[in-house]
Amino acid sequence: MTTIQNLEQIATQVRRDVIRMTADALSGHPGGSLGCADFLTALYFEILQHKPERFTIDGRGQDMFFLSNGHISPIWYSVLARSGYFPVNELSTFRKLGSRLQGHPTNASGLSGVRVASGSLGQGLSVACGAALAKKINGDPHLVYSLHGDGELQEGQIWEAAMFAASKKIDNLISTVDWNNQQIDGTVDSVISLGNLAAKWESFGWTVLHMQGNDMADVLRELGKAKSMTGKAKPVIILMKTEMGQGVDFMQGTNAWHGKVTNSEQTKRALRQLEETLGDY
Repeated sequence: MTTIQNLEQIATQVRRDVIRMTADALSGHPGGSLGCADFLTALYFEILQHKPERFTIDGRGQDMFFLSNGHISPIWYSVLARSGYFPVNELSTFRKLGSRLQGHPTNASGLSGVRVASGSLGQGLSVACGAALAKKINGDPHLVYSLHGDGELQEGQIWEAAMFAASKKIDNLISTVDWNNQQIDGTVDSVISLGNLAAKWESFGWTVLHMQGNDMADVLRELGKAKSMTGKAKPVIILMKTEMGQGVDFMQGTNAWHGKVTNSEQTKRALRQLEETLGDY
């Protein structure tokens, strides 16, 4: 078992990767990536039952994860590489011409760890439902996980999939919402308010949990609780409170860094706040 301190060190390094990847590419989405570093680190290094060296598209015999808010690809690529799906030095190719690490994930290039293209918001929950149902049909006891942005919940397809999952008792599915109240045009509340999010998911027939997404201990605790609540005829949703830009003081708590990257001086400032713990690529 990986200790909380070890996981926090990994999370710091992958945040560092995000800053360097996006700054070098002169494009990308660092804000939400930084906010989800703790969650994805805990998921891939402690929670998921997976074997990177035996990755398959159909995911038989392993847990599966789907990133629905595909614009936070930098953090996912970093976690995938550092957990063994592909060489860490490939992170240097992010968003470069011919790279497998496109701005939004795609499976066309055969990148290990990626099963579907994502980035067209609203579609990931439908895909996760299909994968979870396939596991039930195949008698595979493993779980399916998905991650979504809170702004993404403004897409109607999310709620169609939510109804479907509850109606079909897809109870091997754990979905998480990155609830940072920020999206590209401002706060989520100012664009289209989501109202009482917990009550909404409950009314759709889901088991609802809450998580402090930038507290590693709480991330582990709530993911463990979510796993214990599978197999009970209801899908599970975790409402995860995070801070956009977490870990870099001048990037935190604002939508300004949703899709903007740091300049040379800002990159140096950010990296001074993020200790190199695993070695840079």
